[in-house]
Amino acid sequence: MLNSLRSQVGLLAAMQALVLTNNVTLIAVTGLAGFQLADNKLMATLPVTGYVLGGAIWAMPAAAFMKRFGRRAGYTVGSAAGMVGALAAWWAMTQTSLVLLCLATLVCGLYSAFSASLRFAAADVADTYLPSFKARAISLVLTGGIVGGVIGPEISIWSRTWLPTQFAGSYLTLVGFALASMALAQLLRLPSAAQAAQAALSGEPARPLAEILRQPLCWAAILTAALGYGIMNLLMVATPLAMEVCKHPYASAALVLEWHIIGMFAPGLFTGSLIQRFGVLPVVVTGCLLMIACVAIALTGVELMQFVLALTLLGVGWNFMYTGATTLLTSAYRPSEKNKVQGFMDLCVFTVMITTSASSGAMLMVNGWSVLNLVSLPIVLVALACALWLATRTGWGLGRVASKAA
Repeated sequence: MLNSLRSQVGLLAAMQALVLTNNVTLIAVTGLAGFQLADNKLMATLPVTGYVLGGAIWAMPAAAFMKRFGRRAGYTVGSAAGMVGALAAWWAMTQTSLVLLCLATLVCGLYSAFSASLRFAAADVADTYLPSFKARAISLVLTGGIVGGVIGPEISIWSRTWLPTQFAGSYLTLVGFALASMALAQLLRLPSAAQAAQAALSGEPARPLAEILRQPLCWAAILTAALGYGIMNLLMVATPLAMEVCKHPYASAALVLEWHIIGMFAPGLFTGSLIQRFGVLPVVVTGCLLMIACVAIALTGVELMQFVLALTLLGVGWNFMYTGATTLLTSAYRPSEKNKVQGFMDLCVFTVMITTSASSGAMLMVNGWSVLNLVSLPIVLVALACALWLATRTGWGLGRVASKAA
């Protein structure tokens, strides 16, 4: 039983590594590719917004698809979409078309919509084999993103000039990552769609989504995940452009992104253990405080080390908030409700990311890096207030108790 648990969590972590390598490479080059193609430089991050918009559009349909056909089928379809989108992005760069690049990244968003549920698949595996391992399974799968943090920026450095058209080669490399992810998906042995349906029928009936969302635990988890991801995305998407404006070489921007992604996913080695020991809410609050520290450092200047430190803290803060929010959500629904609630969380996350992706480039070019960081402060404070309010209702040990009782 433990061997099966380890092998499935390991496969999911490997798929997460491939997905994040894809995502980081795409994020690292797409803002600059948009800047190169756009006549109006305020539109530079529109292709990144297309990627996020694609994830938002497909979040709920992807959840419904996996409810009917299973997660393995969903990851297969998502990987195929990732390959098609990457090829379309390569073609867009050869045709120097911003519109085509936006459409290509929109297709890539389908890959993101399906792969966003990898952390929930980890929770399913834990429920099947060892329920008390749920928080750690979620955090360990997210840890797979460390590979993306190291490999993605390095690939973007050499692949951006691999072909005569700058950045075209970077998009071609994404085809290989999606293909490898599709191959790994065939090895998954997650609970089948039929088994999940039978388990749902044997338990309590599914409630309407509106009723589920009225639970403080549910909406607090979704709000925390959406705001945490929104802040992270606002600053991460703008970073390569900000460093370009500040005359830093592209290799320095890649280094900053590398440390940012490591900060996002390396804590997964211990975040689950921290949740089991201290509870979800202390971990979420710590994540909010780390994001505030990120802003404080970013406001001190625009030297390379300040970018590195700020973006690393931003990544760690995101990890604590996102892992905590995901763990909270798994305690807010019944088995028969999980796909629609999980899909709704991802829809909310992607929707907030659309706003931050679309606005980050324009805000940076008009107002500068410091103002962009100041804008993120009220968002962090809302998330912090939400966690503190939930603690007054449930106690600080929330999550530790749920993990033991799962």
